[in-house]
Amino acid sequence: MTTPSPTADAGAELLPIATPARTRAALRTLIRPDRGLALTGIGILVAATAVGLLVQPLLGRIVDIVADGRPAGNLTLPVVLLVAVAVVQGLTTTLGLTRIARLGETVLARLRERFVERALNLPADRLERAGAGDLTARVTGDVARVAEAVRSALPEMARSVLAIVLTLGALALLDVRFLLAALLAVPVQLLTARWYVRRALTLYADQRVANGAQQQQLLETIGGAVTVRGHRLEEQHTERSAGRSRKAVDLTMRSVNLVLGFYGRLHIAEYIGLAAVLIAGFWLVRDGAVSIGTATAAALYFHSLFGPVNAALVLLDDAQSAAAGLARLVGVTDLADRPEPAAGEPEAGKAAAGKAAPASVPRQRIASSEAAVTVHAVSHAYGPGRPVLHEVSLTLEPGEHVALVGTSGAGKSTLARIVAGVQQPTSGTVTAPAGTGSGAAGAGEHPVVLVTQEVHVFTGTLAEDLRLARPDASEADLRTALATVHALDWAEALPDGLATVVGEGGHRLDPARAQQLALARLVLADPALAVLDEATAEAGSAGARVLERSAEAALAGRTALVVAHRLTQAVAADRVVVLEAGRVVESGPHDELRDADGPYAALWRAWSGSRTTAPHP
Repeated sequence: MTTPSPTADAGAELLPIATPARTRAALRTLIRPDRGLALTGIGILVAATAVGLLVQPLLGRIVDIVADGRPAGNLTLPVVLLVAVAVVQGLTTTLGLTRIARLGETVLARLRERFVERALNLPADRLERAGAGDLTARVTGDVARVAEAVRSALPEMARSVLAIVLTLGALALLDVRFLLAALLAVPVQLLTARWYVRRALTLYADQRVANGAQQQQLLETIGGAVTVRGHRLEEQHTERSAGRSRKAVDLTMRSVNLVLGFYGRLHIAEYIGLAAVLIAGFWLVRDGAVSIGTATAAALYFHSLFGPVNAALVLLDDAQSAAAGLARLVGVTDLADRPEPAAGEPEAGKAAAGKAAPASVPRQRIASSEAAVTVHAVSHAYGPGRPVLHEVSLTLEPGEHVALVGTSGAGKSTLARIVAGVQQPTSGTVTAPAGTGSGAAGAGEHPVVLVTQEVHVFTGTLAEDLRLARPDASEADLRTALATVHALDWAEALPDGLATVVGEGGHRLDPARAQQLALARLVLADPALAVLDEATAEAGSAGARVLERSAEAALAGRTALVVAHRLTQAVAADRVVVLEAGRVVESGPHDELRDADGPYAALWRAWSGSRTTAPHP
């Protein structure tokens, strides 16, 4: 179960946060495969702690020997035993903490893998509503906070809790009155822990949200810097960034004050407990109930509790912060586990509409063995009152190339993502191919591939980047794919050819070459349907013709839907579909629409006129 995340502002709907119960259940699921490792590690730590508890009685024995004036030779055995205890405790503690650390790293790796896998499968419109800053804050800050807790807090917490329990038991064995005296500190410690926990969880959750909102604002300001400067909005964006930064700083200072108050209360508890144990020891020694060495051992036992008790309570700071981060991560994984209600559509309406489709097939997307695509009465909205598409119907015949054109905001990219299957419509159905590709590879694993203008070059060799589309591709397959999109010449001219490291920290590829790399991956994936969403837009005028030739070669023999950034792509298409305000207003071949004096003809005249005044290189 998850709860809605607080919104950073009126325009953002942040990703949900899991409830404490759901977070605990998810943590148990993550640990379950390694229960044996957990039990072994805890067992070894119990043994190490038990051995360490022999130090105080041995020191007490030494005190009694000295107090009684016995020969110095009597000290030999206690001293040798102290050395042995130190060696055994050191070895067992190291072994136990190693196993606990291995458990933590394994669980952390499993959490990271699950989070990344689920985050990649989130609906695009859900991410757009949340904003990039929220997801970025979770995948960086929250993961780092959980990792820090796993690597430092988890082993220390396990050791501290065991030390506290066993030390209290040892106090009772010396004399139950020592235990009762020591327990006088417990009420103060419990009240301190309760005071802290009640404030910390909400505070740290708010702090994570504020950090996400701050990152989102910085991303929007920096990413849109040209637009911000063009509209003279520097002051407004600076004030927004400053406001969100002030909120984050205010929450940070509140957390600092909370921690200071926490430590102050712990020191009071330590004073009460140690004073009580010393007073009890004084009365018991005076009455002859215990020896000076036993009273010394009791005082040392309680003093040894300072570290574990303080560590356990102080680690509540890390634990609460990590719990807040874990809840945000689990909220994302749970969101991907269940279908999300479409924007603006009631749950009941969705359930009723879903009865019309076969039980084994999603209502909004139906697989077909043909390469044809049928879009029937598809509507989409990114939120209530924000419709983008209105009952769009469209059919692509097998092997047909269809160009989507229209003004900015007409809904072209939204329709392209819906056809590609990366986004679900609010209503309507899409029949998409589920068969093999054109036959070049015959893999049949990628019935639909989407290539957008935002292409990422992954860090690694060029060959590894290409094999993301088909891991079993041979060197010859890679070269064939590059040659198909007219990229083999520059790829072979790289310092190490296909073994050249590209991406972050490697050889930089300009936008045109990065897009050719994406098109080569499309060729390797060999989909039945290819969707290009302004895939040549980032190249600029200089590389436009080269990329259009590359795209045309990559689409050969496939059914294709192309969001046309340049109308030369519409000229080359079998059919042109014109969108206006989320509706199909025209459909037909380029020549027919150009001569019809309709919306497409107006777009063509405006575009070709701009070509005349600024000729294409």
